[in-house]
Amino acid sequence: MGWLWWIIIGAIAGWLAGKLMRGGGFGLLVNIIVGIAGAIIGGWVFGLLGISASGILGSLITALVGAILLLWIISLFKRT
Repeated sequence: MGWLWWIIIGAIAGWLAGKLMRGGGFGLLVNIIVGIAGAIIGGWVFGLLGISASGILGSLITALVGAILLLWIISLFKRT
């Protein structure tokens, strides 16, 4: 998968995670960063669980799960 797909899937996953976790997106650049970081986290978690996702839809689901986990962890530290 090329860099363009990473950016597109990252943007979509970040936007969806933002919608699910706090009701709105974060802007294009932050959505891409959250989505790409989510893809890395999701790939690591799925690997630990022995889950394999392939194709564009599998990559999107992996990135979305990772992005939701990332935003959830961040929300734990933001609550003071």
